[in-house]
Amino acid sequence: MKRIDLLSTIENSLFEGFYPKAWDLGKIDACCSNAPGDVFKREKWWHRDFSPVQADTLEDFNTLMGHEIALQIRAAKEAHRDVIVILSAGPMGMYRWAARFLNGWGVDCSHVHGFNMDEWSDSEGNTLPASNPGAFRNAMEKAFYGRLERTVPEKQRHFATRDELPRYGELIGNLKAGGAKFLLIYGIGWVFHVAFWEPQFAGEYSSMEEWRKPTHRMAAKLHPLTIIQNSITSFKGRMTLVPARANTIGPGIFLQANYAIGGVDGYLPSRRMIYQSMALWVTLKYGPDMWVPSSVMPQYPGKLFFIRELAGPLEPEVN
Repeated sequence: MKRIDLLSTIENSLFEGFYPKAWDLGKIDACCSNAPGDVFKREKWWHRDFSPVQADTLEDFNTLMGHEIALQIRAAKEAHRDVIVILSAGPMGMYRWAARFLNGWGVDCSHVHGFNMDEWSDSEGNTLPASNPGAFRNAMEKAFYGRLERTVPEKQRHFATRDELPRYGELIGNLKAGGAKFLLIYGIGWVFHVAFWEPQFAGEYSSMEEWRKPTHRMAAKLHPLTIIQNSITSFKGRMTLVPARANTIGPGIFLQANYAIGGVDGYLPSRRMIYQSMALWVTLKYGPDMWVPSSVMPQYPGKLFFIRELAGPLEPEVN
């Protein structure tokens, strides 16, 4: 019987031209057709110190990822090194556990320099007020900094505002030159972004080498799928509240990290609904491609945490 799916029906549909032009949808689908156990099958482009880590539940995911963040921060403290931490505002549940472990171990976080990776903006790069419940600054102050008993000094908390973001490269460069460790915490979007570095930006660069250079982008135009995803994860389905632009770090910063801790947690067990399985599989199996930003992450040391159900098998189940 003839297949009836997106690949066979996209021609002359409203979806034609909607996805970034260099995406290979057949290859994306093939990535998602693997058996669940293949998620751990190492690919030739993976860094020897990169590995996926499976969690059985959301609480396990938050605990394991939070523990890994805390371990890296404690290790830097014990080595008498400052640590640069690029902070993602999605996922978020692991920060509670990171703070709990650091508090339990009595770690003084005065050696931490936190940099929020992105923030909602208008067309000129002006960002939401810190008091706005949708602002990533507000989220990080409450989820992480506010939970630490021996917290990060306020002068060492940096946010992706119009004034601060352009200085990230210099600030981070100076800290690295002084011996600081560089830790990246990241999530992965429906369009495979890291931070808000969207896939369509690749059309502006002639090569992967050029794509890797930019440190940031102000008032970046977000892909429609990014808006839809964030309406679900952060705005309770109210899409009209989600800004269409954001300030964001670029590969020139996030690919400089010594160690990266990623997470995909898009699973709603009450409905058996999965919304980040493709992000997981394509990141691991597509192969490095500037049109698929997260696909480069397995080339770097670190761990990618995921909830077991995201590995599949990815077959239809009507909910």
